[in-house]
Amino acid sequence: MAVTSEMCREIVGARWVGRRVAVAMSGGVDSSVAAVLLAKAGCEVVGITMKLWDHASVGGDNAKDGRCCTLESFADCRAVADQFGFPHYAIDFAARFEETVIGNFVSEYRAGRTPNPCAVCNIQIKWPALWEKASAFGCEAIATGHYAQVSVSGDGDVALLRGMDSTRDQSYFLWGVPHDYLARTIFPLGAMLKSDVRKIAAELGLPNAETPESRDICFIADGNLGRFMAERAQRDHVERTPGPIVDRSGQTVGKHDGIEYLTIGQRNGLGVALGRPQYVTGIDPDSGTVTIGDDADLYKRRCLLGNLNWINPPPTDAFPAGVQIRYRHEAARACVLPTSEGAEVEFETPQRAITRGQSAVIYDADRVIGGGTIDTITD
Repeated sequence: MAVTSEMCREIVGARWVGRRVAVAMSGGVDSSVAAVLLAKAGCEVVGITMKLWDHASVGGDNAKDGRCCTLESFADCRAVADQFGFPHYAIDFAARFEETVIGNFVSEYRAGRTPNPCAVCNIQIKWPALWEKASAFGCEAIATGHYAQVSVSGDGDVALLRGMDSTRDQSYFLWGVPHDYLARTIFPLGAMLKSDVRKIAAELGLPNAETPESRDICFIADGNLGRFMAERAQRDHVERTPGPIVDRSGQTVGKHDGIEYLTIGQRNGLGVALGRPQYVTGIDPDSGTVTIGDDADLYKRRCLLGNLNWINPPPTDAFPAGVQIRYRHEAARACVLPTSEGAEVEFETPQRAITRGQSAVIYDADRVIGGGTIDTITD
């Protein structure tokens, strides 16, 4: 695939050609290709790598550290910047990330909720913190390697859209980014397929062209949530609080080691044998009681959302929409009613394992209307 300046300008858009743009570079192939496309389009690129955590703070197997926030990833970012002639800076945001993302993640699990750290990071770190540094460097926009699309109309209306590659779409994680930040954000990969990004990286000779995919939770690179939470409990001097596991009738059928090790819909690791598959259907943080039931018990129709962010002013009355309640999930038809405290969502058909703490993103076809955090499941 020939990567010409004309092709890059078409991808980036004439609005940003010739302007100074800060690009968040993680060390992966996506953000590196995004940075090079901008540079070849004629933007004045400033590469910024955000140091968010290290092995000493999160633990786990050194051999499974993943790509994010490692010396290898920093070296790859610098190599790409040197190859294409733009400056690159590595900036330490670890203390801020620890407080706002990891701290939230741990406290949510301890409260019987299942958080979405990627959404929190975008809201609390990547956009506000990155923009602070971008402004200091005189940048007019920021860019990332997310598979999503954004457009701004002449009257200032901002449209956040799904990425064209449905297998990579990351708009779900971006619901909390405020309107004003999105208006000066560029997603160069939004209208591209992942396979094409790999081809471009190979054509350009990028050192990370074949880098493996990043992990869902970057700071738990070994994927062992139980290990991470246990080590955090030890570090914070928090004792495990065992509690009862009860069935639908309220009869005690087992015992758990702590609600922070469980989530709605979980089947494995319950230590309960009732002769049929059983799933976590409820977690009561006040009593420490965990309820289990059949798969059919996981289906609910209504939930309440808090921490709402609307990309543009929302309708004042109830409106139909597609609502996506987890990343690997199709948006389901629902009626959404904005309220003073958030929004009420009623699905046309019951949804499986609606989970407190997870993000619920509201779509009109492929356009993100807004989103929030699931606070209550009403039935």
